Amino acid sequence: MAKGVLEGVRIVEFEGMGPAPFCGMMLADHGADVVRISRPGGNQGGAPLPAAKFDVMGRGRRRIELDLKDPAAIATCLNLLEHADAMLEGYRPGVMERLGLGPDVVLAKNPRLAYARMTGWGQSGPYSPLAGHDINYIATNGALHGIGPADKPVPPLNLVGDFGGGAMFMAFGVVSAILNARTTGQGQVIDCAMVDGATSLMAAIWGLHGAGDWRDSRESNLIDGGAHFYATYRCGDGKWVAVGAIEPLFYKILLDKLGLDDPDLEAWGNPAKWAAMGARFQEKFLTRSRDEWTATFAGTDACFAPILSMGEAPADPHNVARATFVVVDGVTQPAPAPRFLRTPGAVQEKAAEPDGDTILAQWRAQ
Repeated sequence: MAKGVLEGVRIVEFEGMGPAPFCGMMLADHGADVVRISRPGGNQGGAPLPAAKFDVMGRGRRRIELDLKDPAAIATCLNLLEHADAMLEGYRPGVMERLGLGPDVVLAKNPRLAYARMTGWGQSGPYSPLAGHDINYIATNGALHGIGPADKPVPPLNLVGDFGGGAMFMAFGVVSAILNARTTGQGQVIDCAMVDGATSLMAAIWGLHGAGDWRDSRESNLIDGGAHFYATYRCGDGKWVAVGAIEPLFYKILLDKLGLDDPDLEAWGNPAKWAAMGARFQEKFLTRSRDEWTATFAGTDACFAPILSMGEAPADPHNVARATFVVVDGVTQPAPAPRFLRTPGAVQEKAAEPDGDTILAQWRAQ
């Protein structure tokens, strides 16, 4: 039985790709009973899904295979949804309606349900019926424009749209709607659009922009690589480090550990000098290896960190001490987050794959 802060919460997840499965993983990690409805053959949009042990975002689920073109399968879904607290789906607008599982039908069956819909563009608007991916959603809201070197925007993996702007907001919306339904007795539809969530993540930047404190070009601002004290540097061995000494106190420690005492470098707040200062920093960092610099900065408030590869990160002493990574079936993966001290989350044990009737009988009995 799943344990965690969401123990007793029942979720039906319609199998998909990207943010909706990540949201399901988060909820399962914290004790929700997440039942995934999979298509026969486990294929989404022509892309084969990974083998179960490597499907990190699919961990902790129970799974049922259903052909959603079969009326009997739709009936099974409706019976499960009648006893669920929330539903997750990530199809294009209109797909669930065509299947006979649209909000009007499902909420008539279960008025308390949190019906969460994940798309890139949202359920409305001129782009809503169009295909897209993370890079497209963050291109239209100003986020991608601000990321990368001066000469080229660079996609920040798919962290900003899919997972930050999508899954995280979906999880927040689901939990909020469940809490509201427990107070009011009424569920609701949650329109989770990655473009909306990623825009929300830019709130602080928009505030700076409005105040005239943010230049609308890359590598010209405090935290976009423009400032030499908030940047990355190559070391003598070809590896990289990151510094983020924004505050004067921390900047002074950074200078001290670098062995730099040029008075010009103390004028850290002058953007006109950032490029020249950065060149000095780069010259200095090239004199030692990354690990040598890591040893030099160890235990200081210089806001320094080595840039670790995925192969290196699990062995970092801080990550080891906090068990930031776990190994499941021989696969290294992130541990559940955030951390609840009284009701901690955990990667839930995989149950035998039941049929819909078995799960329905269990949910009815609870």
